[in-house]
Parts: sequence; C-alpha cells; structure tokens
Amino acid sequence: MDTVTALPMLTIMDSLPAGFLDCEPTRLHTIFSGPTLIHLEGRRTPPLFVSILLHGNEYTGLLAVQKLLRHYQGRGLPRAMSLFVGNVAAARFGLRRLDHQPDYNRIWNGNGTPEHEAMQRVFEEMEQRKVVASIDIHNNTGHNPHYACVNRLDHRFLHLAALFNRTVVYFTKPEGVQSAAFARLCPAVTLECGRPGEPRGVEHAFQYLNAALNLADFPGNPVVRGDIDLFHTVAVVKVPRDISFGFGETATDIRFIEDLDRLNFSELPAGTCLAYTDTGKNVRLDVRDECGKEVSRQYFSFENQKICTRAEVMPAMLTLDPQVIRQDCLCYLMERLPLPLAS
Repeated sequence: MDTVTALPMLTIMDSLPAGFLDCEPTRLHTIFSGPTLIHLEGRRTPPLFVSILLHGNEYTGLLAVQKLLRHYQGRGLPRAMSLFVGNVAAARFGLRRLDHQPDYNRIWNGNGTPEHEAMQRVFEEMEQRKVVASIDIHNNTGHNPHYACVNRLDHRFLHLAALFNRTVVYFTKPEGVQSAAFARLCPAVTLECGRPGEPRGVEHAFQYLNAALNLADFPGNPVVRGDIDLFHTVAVVKVPRDISFGFGETATDIRFIEDLDRLNFSELPAGTCLAYTDTGKNVRLDVRDECGKEVSRQYFSFENQKICTRAEVMPAMLTLDPQVIRQDCLCYLMERLPLPLAS
C-alpha cells in the first residue's frame, strides 16, 4: 500500500488500511493519524467523492461506507471513489469537535491554518481527478426527517439531492462548508441522515451511495415539478454566550420546552411558544440572516416571560444537546422556496 503524507494534517492513501471495514468510530484513531483521503479504483471514472466524520459524533456515514465497501469486496467498485475521513480525534471521544479544534465543516474556504491547508489540498486533489459529484454525510441530534442540502439552485445539484429524498434545503450560510467548496467543481450535496447510527439512516445512506456509484451519467435536465419540496435557509438562531439555558423545569435564563426538537420541519404559526424566560435579565436570542444582520425581532417576541414566534417559521436542526447548541447553533429557520421547475 502506497501512502503519501502531503501535509502534517493530511494523509493520502491509494487503498484501504487493514481493519477499516470493521472499525468502530471510537477506534479510527488507531488506524488513521488524522484526516485521510483514500483513492479507490473502480470500473468507471471520474471518481465520486464521499466525505464522512467531518463532525466526530456523526458516524452514520462511516457505517454506510463500511457496508458499501463490504458489499463490493472482491469484485471492485462500479465507479472510482475518493473517501475522505475527517475528524478521527473527535470521533475517539464521540464529540463534534475537540475544544482546541476548528469545526471541520467550516474550514473549506481557506484561512491559513493547518486544517484549512489540509482541506485545500483535498480540494486540489479532487480538482485534478475531475470529480464527478460530491457527497458529504452528516447526522443531527434532534428529531429531523432525512433530507439533502445544496448550495446552488442548479438542476444537476437538485437531481443529486432528489435521489436521496424529496425534501431539499438550499443554503448559503454558514460559510466554509465542504459542499459549498466542492460546488465549484461538480454537483455537491450534504446528506442529513437523522440521528447517528440509526439503522434506517445507515441503510438509507448505503442505498444512496450504491445508487450514485452505479449512475453512468449524472442528469442535468430540469427536475420535474413536484419531485422535490424545496426550502431555503433564511436565518441561523444561536443562544448568546452570556445567556444560560436548559429544557423543561430548569433554573436558567431560558427554559426551552422539553420536546423542542419535535418542531423541526413544522410550519409554526405566529405566537408559538418555544421557551420561558427569567424576569431579571435581558434575555434574547441571536438571530442572523444570510447577510449577517441581526433579525431576532423579525422572527421572535420576548414578552411576558416567553419567547414566541412573531411570524410563521419552519425550524430545522433544533436539538436538545447543549454542547451542540454552544458549538454550532440552536436551529436554522427556513421558508418554502418556489422554483420554476419543468412541468
């Protein structure tokens, strides 16, 4: 097995290391020293790019890829595939990222750090190989349907997304995500496969990857009207650092309702109560639109010791995990996006 260490934080391989197909997420650090790009041969070229574990606690992608490679073991892949294994250091502890690390899905736009340089090298490798499509596999911690995300309203991207599910989310923020970087090279999607390790999510991701590997061509014709439900992310909601929060009956500045994550992908009418607040503090949420403008008062009211929706909104990625909320966000707000698709 030839192995080339291109950068201090990136290893490039041309075959799978021993033990990968059965390795648990928490043991990957015994196989990989850090982020690793593995080029695998197949009957067709150019290759499909698949990234997994950009967040160390989101391991459905690993399980799906292991199942896929076992499925083709001994008979070869139908298409070449380049597999990027991301944050194995965080995966060791079941964490999204370690405290000293950047978010591995926010560093694909270049910024001079070793992590940014490693991702830039991955991008350059795949640009040279004329990658045919990019698939980044993720999980979320709350109750969400399976859905695909795109960063461009391009029919090639929408076809690739619709192959996974009719629910498709278009977003342009946050910046530095893998799919946005690879959108400069090829159709690129992010798959959201429910909670980590759920059998249904693993099977769905496996079936999707298998279908993508067996496509002779990636369609570019217009998506048929009615084949997808398209949403647009319009704002990200965060809890300010100086505000404490909890769920249910807790002695915190904000007490979110206990089943908050069950509101994901529900169109909430104005006046829907999401939380109760402490009277003795200027309690607020930080809500930013796509331009970074603070717009909390556009979407929420903070009156009578309650946080309620001020307008009709549809949240996604609401979670009950405090660490994820601190490291990332409370949720995203979406709106339906009418698209002039072919009928």
